[in-house]
Amino acid sequence: MPELILASASPRRRELLSQIGVEFTCRPVDIDETPLPDEPPRAYVERLALEKARACQQLNPGTVVLGSDTSVVVDGCILGKPVDEADAVRMLMLLSGRQHQVMTAVALVDDQRQCVETVITDVAFVELDEARCRAYWRTGEPCDKAGAYGIQGLGAVLVRGIEGSYSAVVGLPLMQTAALLQQFDIPIWQQSIIIKNS
Repeated sequence: MPELILASASPRRRELLSQIGVEFTCRPVDIDETPLPDEPPRAYVERLALEKARACQQLNPGTVVLGSDTSVVVDGCILGKPVDEADAVRMLMLLSGRQHQVMTAVALVDDQRQCVETVITDVAFVELDEARCRAYWRTGEPCDKAGAYGIQGLGAVLVRGIEGSYSAVVGLPLMQTAALLQQFDIPIWQQSIIIKNS
């Protein structure tokens, strides 16, 4: 059975992989996440997921590496992580009372193959005002979240509904990830879960 490496420091992705009983090691990599000129959001998340997986796999030959990227998209524009309170309020007000998309790409790479799959989920927000956005910012949760919210945390109360994969909005679409892992002979539902950091 090949060793699986998760090329991410995201605690949410770690929790999701553990949820389906996958044994893995975390080895995050740093890549430039700047979008290319006129790069469509789907192409962007797929490129980043693959670049993360490839960069890690080159450092760890003989392994299978999982890379992933999640972006919040509204009006065709990617909302990254907010740089400050004003940026978070701007993002949340853009999402207020309407539907947006969350795009998550998952890439698996080994010495000879690479596969990538993208899952798009529609998320509808409640109506917000600036005071509520600022109150949410003060919780600290939006700081490191794409689109300035976390559906799995305090931000759940901002979400009116979703159509698609909940786990993809959190950071890893589990059904599609399990299918990709199967292609690379990585088992799920293991009895003994060991998560190592290195």
